[in-house]
Amino acid sequence: MLSLIRRLSVSSISSFQSPISLRKLIIMDSSSSSSSSSSSSLVDKSSQKLFALAQQLRLYKPPPPSPFGDDDEAEADFEEQKLEERVGKVVSQLGFQESVTPVSVVQKERFEPKRAAVLICLFEGVDGELRVILTKRSSKLSTHSGEVALPGGKAEEGDASDADTATREAKEEIGLDPSLVNVVTCLEPFLSKHLLRVIPVIGILSNKKEFNPTPNVSEVEAVFDVPLEMFLKDENRKSEEKEWMGEKYLIHLFYYEMDDKKYLIWGLTAGILIRAASVVYQRPPAFLEQNPKFKLPKVVDKNTTMS
Repeated sequence: MLSLIRRLSVSSISSFQSPISLRKLIIMDSSSSSSSSSSSSLVDKSSQKLFALAQQLRLYKPPPPSPFGDDDEAEADFEEQKLEERVGKVVSQLGFQESVTPVSVVQKERFEPKRAAVLICLFEGVDGELRVILTKRSSKLSTHSGEVALPGGKAEEGDASDADTATREAKEEIGLDPSLVNVVTCLEPFLSKHLLRVIPVIGILSNKKEFNPTPNVSEVEAVFDVPLEMFLKDENRKSEEKEWMGEKYLIHLFYYEMDDKKYLIWGLTAGILIRAASVVYQRPPAFLEQNPKFKLPKVVDKNTTMS
């Protein structure tokens, strides 16, 4: 009865805008009320979990640059040249956190790579797990066709921040309205194979149901999502040993199947998601990452790659 009185009070206050039928209120039985309470409770728990995550990530501080010895600093004394990255989208077979490379300690006036940003859009799945939205590039593209990538691309003149770049690109690629995404932090920059500086932007999508993917068919073939925690597990994964300037390192490849479709997530995208998962879950991966001990060549130009 008290519940009904409260409902009538709310109804009377808002009746000028949206009148509610008294008859409908009376015929509401206890079972529907119980169902509503249960549903509300689930939503509250989900909201609380995402709110706590947002608070945690807002406190995140990227690690400081790794120190390099005198020999490494000498190697960094290279010609000042502009780097060009003609591919607008951030897809690369290779990429590492900039903090583990000597680029982070080189004077900015000597090395200023082009900037890009990707969106790590997290939401809560039906089982309460955190999931991240990914794209599969169109098979008709001339570069990196059919590869998996995070939504994102190069910064444009009108972008006020890395968050603006990432959310703008996400809207252009998959129709994700920026107003639905709560940007909470940015991870440390990554360097792509062609020395493009990529900023991972973490955003939270509180209500996944409000997002109806509308992929740009000229760029994106599919939009899908995966559990973020998979990038910390030593499952459905393999690694390949590579070498750059005499230093060996590992690249990681993750396999995922959804709706009878198989996806391969590797390279820069995998590297970024390993780092994102480590930050979110506050633990390292269950496998060896093995980044190389970087030494930049004395001359860096548009043809320089980490391969």
